[in-house]
Amino acid sequence: MTLSSEFQFMGAPLQGFTEAPFRHYHSEIYGIQGHGLTYFTPFIRWERGEVRSRDLRDVTSELNSNHRLIPQIIFRDVNEFIALVNAVKAIGHRRVDLNMGCPFVPQVRKGRGAGMLVRSDVISEISRHVQSMTDMIFSIKMRLGVEKPTDWRDIIGIINDMPLSHLTIHPRTASQQYAGELHTDEFNRLLEQSTNPVIFNGDIESPSQIDAIRESHSELNGIMLGRGLLKRPSVIAEWYQQREWTHTERVSHLLDLHEAIFEHYSKTLTGGDAQILSKIKPLWEYLGTEFERKAIKKIIKANSISGYRIAVMQLA
Repeated sequence: MTLSSEFQFMGAPLQGFTEAPFRHYHSEIYGIQGHGLTYFTPFIRWERGEVRSRDLRDVTSELNSNHRLIPQIIFRDVNEFIALVNAVKAIGHRRVDLNMGCPFVPQVRKGRGAGMLVRSDVISEISRHVQSMTDMIFSIKMRLGVEKPTDWRDIIGIINDMPLSHLTIHPRTASQQYAGELHTDEFNRLLEQSTNPVIFNGDIESPSQIDAIRESHSELNGIMLGRGLLKRPSVIAEWYQQREWTHTERVSHLLDLHEAIFEHYSKTLTGGDAQILSKIKPLWEYLGTEFERKAIKKIIKANSISGYRIAVMQLA
């Protein structure tokens, strides 16, 4: 399909997975830097009275040089919002994404992430600041609600007052986490009522699913892929090539991606085998879907770099 100039692909932020090494080598290995893919950082948070420094290091990493990047922030009140926006601005970024969709229970209980969806008073304050900060470009990533998929109805008017570059919608509630039905009827109602460009996010894992979403929602301005991009890192490259890659092609590139990330951690982490393995092994939660579960279990059980390398080599 021909990609219009307005339509966008976006890589969703996933805590512990889509940090700078993944973004850099994904862009490099799959040739995404020449296409319309924008990556988002895992959310930058306020912790113990200050902006968490390791989150800012991810945004300023030299590995970000080969891809378009938008920092994302998570907040529970206006004070945190302003402090986080100022921190992003101080490191040279003029775009920021507001996380109103994280379903992680500890965040939701504190009113952050999806917990913000039922706090219209705070959203109203945020809206006024967004409208006044004309030197910044804002976007929002959100769910339909916390417990009810209709929660969005109470705040869409406030969100429409914000001049957003886009509004990304994951059509589930926070209580659903990442399982259960997508509330397509509510998503369609929101799509009709939003005055901001809308991006669809949720359960897209193949080029054919990208086509299906585009064909059924011609008003969409883009698609964001999260877990689907981790399970099948080639999915956007396949879509651009207008063909589905063979299993052999997908596995070859996937192992190249793993090797590049692994080598980076091996060179930069100084805590020995345990630290390196703690960073690299979680990726197999998603990358492992291309392989037999028995082979992935051997990788997860490895407790030394040598054992880990042997287990990974057996995948090829």
